[in-house]
Amino acid sequence: QVLVVESGGGLVQPGGSLRLSCAASGGIFSITAMAWYRQAPGKQRELVAGITGGRSTNYADSVKGRFTISRDNAKNTVYLQMNSLKPEDTAVYYCNADIRPLGSSARAYWGQGTQVTVSS
Repeated sequence: QVLVVESGGGLVQPGGSLRLSCAASGGIFSITAMAWYRQAPGKQRELVAGITGGRSTNYADSVKGRFTISRDNAKNTVYLQMNSLKPEDTAVYYCNADIRPLGSSARAYWGQGTQVTVSS
């Protein structure tokens, strides 16, 4: 059974940094695209950053120059380095990965989310 688990959220002051991690496990044949989304209270879930299997990246305009997405294919893990954090970055951050399990078709998997709070 495929599991996707995020970690690394927490409380940080404005201007601070956090690094989120998302690890996929459990009978995985391959992973193509991986991405981070976030959802703030009362708002829709939005794409923050994405990375393809070839390591091409894309970012929401609101985080360009501050956030960096990367991946370690050997560990089936995607990271989100967040610098110069702002209060408006406060949200639950979700990992999404396009995974093909062993003996099954590929589909999108979501993690359970990790809370990021930016506040003084």
